[in-house]
Amino acid sequence: MKNLSRSFSLSLVAAGLLASGAVSAQSLAIINATLHTSSDQGVLEAASIVMTDGKITAINPTEVKADKVIDAKGQIVTPGFIASINQLGLVEVSAVAGSRDAGEDKAGIDFDVSLAYNAHSSLVPYARKGGVTRDVITPHGGDSIFSGLASVVDLSGSFDSDIQKQAALIVYLGERSKGSRAFTLQTLINKLDEHKTKAGKKAKKDDDKPSTEDKVMAKVLTGEMPLVVGVSRAADIIELIKVKEQFGINLVLNGAQDAVVVKERVAKANIPVIISAMDSLPGSFDSLHASLDNASVLEKAGVKVLLTVGGDASHNIYQLRFDAGNAVSYGMSQEGALKAVTSNVADVFGINAGSLEVGKAADVVMWSNDPFELSSHVSKMFINGVEVSTQSRQDKLRDRYTTDSKMPRAYTNPQ
Repeated sequence: MKNLSRSFSLSLVAAGLLASGAVSAQSLAIINATLHTSSDQGVLEAASIVMTDGKITAINPTEVKADKVIDAKGQIVTPGFIASINQLGLVEVSAVAGSRDAGEDKAGIDFDVSLAYNAHSSLVPYARKGGVTRDVITPHGGDSIFSGLASVVDLSGSFDSDIQKQAALIVYLGERSKGSRAFTLQTLINKLDEHKTKAGKKAKKDDDKPSTEDKVMAKVLTGEMPLVVGVSRAADIIELIKVKEQFGINLVLNGAQDAVVVKERVAKANIPVIISAMDSLPGSFDSLHASLDNASVLEKAGVKVLLTVGGDASHNIYQLRFDAGNAVSYGMSQEGALKAVTSNVADVFGINAGSLEVGKAADVVMWSNDPFELSSHVSKMFINGVEVSTQSRQDKLRDRYTTDSKMPRAYTNPQ
């Protein structure tokens, strides 16, 4: 009897495993779509894409075989957009100190802000409405020039969201209300030199373990981890180009309103630039060349451009697609603008997403029309091959206040 019960239990376990395997391997295809691949394939008309187990497994196969097939009827399909340089999931209400977790005065190189990431933030589904499926979250502030480590998160809204830690080291240089900008740059150079010297020496004892800072700086010095530097003035950018040449680091400029002044040098040094397409007025003496056509100017100079949302980005990631459209209206190519919010971001931060290619994460968005147009909206969205909702808190509030009810305004009748 015991053996029979045990055999029956094992059968149930085996059946469960088989069932779970079948679910995880379920495939989905979108057919008759206009694929904007953000890759060398360009735009594919009347095309199909197949997703299996969270990955893209086929583009335009001769025969589409999938458990579920969606007819796009000619709609545009793009990779999910990737936002960057914001505090999504780290801040809920900017005016409420208790809901702000992105900054710390004592933070340094080893500050891992992803430990506070809240996948259930009400700002996450709102960002999804803008076609954003992943995000590079970053720390800010602090007494040190080193703000800490960036992380890449998917916007599935699950507590099991895929989090890619230590995606970049974030540094802020430039003007200071007190002290000299020269000191901040010298601090960066000294830190790089210190760890370069340390890496060249053998550990005195076998049991000596490198600290988190040691590990991070080792990755920065080998180019494995990008060093994202917030800087604006052209003179500072030139000095940073020298630092890149001296240490061989993987340098990325953030802000960089004056990058257009030295665009040839930036392009030659192969340095990506993260900018806001809506920067139109100088915010300081460091950013006198802020202009709506900067993205276009840098693209034409051969600079890899990444677009981010300026200002209170955490609450406005939804508008990333509109900013990209604005960049197009001021001369940036349509393809360049799409790459600036997809594949370029993926390339810089080592994300296996951002383009419609076999092997990439199945972050796929279907649009009602041109995603950079104000009147367009997301028809369907998939993150890691799983369809997710784009309903946000704003939608729920709209429905609450417009629903006819016998109860007072803003209340709905449960019956």
